[in-house]
Amino acid sequence: MGTDSEGEPVSLRELLVHMIEEYARHNGHADLLRERIDGRIGQ
Repeated sequence: MGTDSEGEPVSLRELLVHMIEEYARHNGHADLLRERIDGRIGQ
């Protein structure tokens, strides 16, 4: 287990869930940009 910036414990599960959420959010942003550039809409 690690700690956050405030010294509170953070489990590996919490860390992995956060990383997956951030990855999905950034993928969504990239997809929106790609749609604006090439005009194709994802399936």
